[in-house]
Amino acid sequence: MLTPLPAGEWIRGITIRQPWATCVLAGKDVENRPRPWQPGWVLLHAGQQTDRHALRTPLVARTIRHRELTTGAVIGIARITDCHQDPDRSTLCSEWAQPDAWHLVLADIQELPLPIPARGQLGPWRPTDHLVDQVLQQLPAFRQ
Repeated sequence: MLTPLPAGEWIRGITIRQPWATCVLAGKDVENRPRPWQPGWVLLHAGQQTDRHALRTPLVARTIRHRELTTGAVIGIARITDCHQDPDRSTLCSEWAQPDAWHLVLADIQELPLPIPARGQLGPWRPTDHLVDQVLQQLPAFRQ
């Protein structure tokens, strides 16, 4: 019989400021970071702070239109399938990619029906088993 891996062994948390976190739920396929990340599953945590300047960006404004900007909570789950930089700035991998950043390519994005209040942190963080259990209760069809 296989025992499930503890949460910290197969999933990490990623804290993303609003409105970027909501953009991910609405189709943003790349998250920009200053350092590379390992591929794998991540809990999408909306941080406490909001990037007010980003709210005025046309792409962001269109993407988040009529959506709530929850903060301080896990709002979804996603899988990082690739992490790279685009050496030729003229051909970025996505409209969401920024030059000089590491591009975390996101797939299998699933929004939680109910946000789960939680604390995040900078860089990849290890969620508790309890937090992961709360997330998975809302995603009964989820498979690692």
